[in-house]
Amino acid sequence: MGSVKILAIVLILVGVAGILYGKFSYTQETHDIKLGPLEMSVAEKQTVNIPLWAGLGVIAGGGALLIYAAKKR
Repeated sequence: MGSVKILAIVLILVGVAGILYGKFSYTQETHDIKLGPLEMSVAEKQTVNIPLWAGLGVIAGGGALLIYAAKKR
């Protein structure tokens, strides 16, 4: 299987995952305090919403790439 087909399948899977989950979260450390032997940090949880159009666009791009790879053969 060629690398273009693999990329197309990965794009389709990422698009489907984006539509199914709709958002993802990550933790970002924002402040570090060091006062002698005492150390403190603040971690904030960030959430990123994935729009439906972005998931559909990635799926469409992966599908187009897959069709291109099939015709190139």
